[in-house]
Amino acid sequence: METKQNKKNPLKHPDQRVGVFIDVQNMYYSAKNLHNKKVNFGNIVKEAVAERKLIRAIAYVVRTESKDEQPFFEALYNLGIETREKDLQIFSTGMKKADWDVGLAVDAIRLAPSLDAIVIVSGDGDYLPLVEYLQSRGKQVEVAAFGGTTSSKLIEEVDDFIDLSLDKKKFLILPQRNVRVVREDIKRVGRN
Repeated sequence: METKQNKKNPLKHPDQRVGVFIDVQNMYYSAKNLHNKKVNFGNIVKEAVAERKLIRAIAYVVRTESKDEQPFFEALYNLGIETREKDLQIFSTGMKKADWDVGLAVDAIRLAPSLDAIVIVSGDGDYLPLVEYLQSRGKQVEVAAFGGTTSSKLIEEVDDFIDLSLDKKKFLILPQRNVRVVREDIKRVGRN
């Protein structure tokens, strides 16, 4: 599926103040469903900032009871990405919910006065009213997401769209080979 590229070509200059707002769940499932890989959030933030002044980078994440995701949260922190954490909701029906759309939107609106450009890292069409609101306040709004799971209306509306699927090596984490397999490869090479 070919993604329609937004041709608005916004001005990006070194003095522009940028905020990056990352919908982790959206990105995780998009990368998993499209490419069966994990996301390289550090490279996404670097690309989104585009040598401008990063004011804030915030990742919206979900905590589970097992706390298995804690090393991931620490990795984000080490990359200079703040985390906003919310507990996974489990309903009596067994249904689970982990939604940060409203929290991300509130933070983007709250921080907008100190930003020139706002980058939403998500392809979720639910952010369309947020994009329209921020643009009506004179903000440059950009989206970075995987094109195959990004709302076409969102792509059309934003000032710039970065299709992360166009450079998979940069924005996805390639699976690491099993250490045992690597050791076997080394032994085999040594015998030849």
